[in-house]
Amino acid sequence: MVHPFDSEACKHFNSVHPHFSAKSRNVRLGLCTDGFNSFGSFAAPYSCWPVIMIVYNLSPGMCMRPEFMFLSMVIPVPSSPRRNIVVCLRPLIDELTQLWSSRALTYDISRKQNFFMRAALMWTIIDFPA
Repeated sequence: MVHPFDSEACKHFNSVHPHFSAKSRNVRLGLCTDGFNSFGSFAAPYSCWPVIMIVYNLSPGMCMRPEFMFLSMVIPVPSSPRRNIVVCLRPLIDELTQLWSSRALTYDISRKQNFFMRAALMWTIIDFPA
């Protein structure tokens, strides 16, 4: 597998949701998170969990570049959020649900026109390597 679009999961998703995959402007996303201790000190009683969204519609050489990875939130917690991470991610989950079910009016700068975009969260990666 060179790119997530080559995976069996993506092929299955396309067959189950042909209306989504028929439009190339619909976005497939990956959510990545990993905790780190502030200031590089493992003795610090505090950690941060950045939540990064990756657009998998891009080519393999582009989707993992920093300029195409979007920091959607930072979860500051005293220790690992574990089960409570769902509570922290609730606003993002609600927004992704809305993007899946009801679309979002979006502007295409190359064509200079509006269109309705949908988004699907395809993959989550926990302990994303820094």
